[in-house]
Amino acid sequence: MDKMTGESWVTTTFETLEDWAARNSFWPFPFGTACCAIEFMSTVSSHYDLSRFGSEVVRFSPRQSDVLLVAGTINDKMGPVLKKIYDQMAEPKWVISMGACACSGGFYRAYHVMQGIDEIIPVDVYVPGCPPTPEGLIYGLLQLKEKVIRDRKRFREQGRNQGNNQEKNESVNAGATV
Repeated sequence: MDKMTGESWVTTTFETLEDWAARNSFWPFPFGTACCAIEFMSTVSSHYDLSRFGSEVVRFSPRQSDVLLVAGTINDKMGPVLKKIYDQMAEPKWVISMGACACSGGFYRAYHVMQGIDEIIPVDVYVPGCPPTPEGLIYGLLQLKEKVIRDRKRFREQGRNQGNNQEKNESVNAGATV
């Protein structure tokens, strides 16, 4: 007990701690098919240091990741593979579409190239460019953090509102039976 005196303590709620962990510990799954994947590699290198944002744990298993980072051209043969990988990821999961090809098909206006991955999976953040810069990807990751904060706050408020509505319904029903 004597060792604890004079120490500084941090107090918070579990929700606050959970929110902090959710937005500061992304585990990306890189799905790189073209030159954008090289830009992703430079983003996780020591020069740009993506680890300062809590995203250094790159996973190559969809079951161990929560951010699908699609970097490069996706053709129609790769579409079902991408969809399967997305479906194997656990909730909550997010998608970053990186580069002109993944966002809109790029300069490939051909029958075999998908004109944006949002045709088969939902996209949370688009990072434009051909190829996008590492700074652009970092900015996209920061935008994803902001989206996670907004979504978690909205989810919590909806839960509180549903709880309040349920209490009101129970009190109305209890009053009607009396």
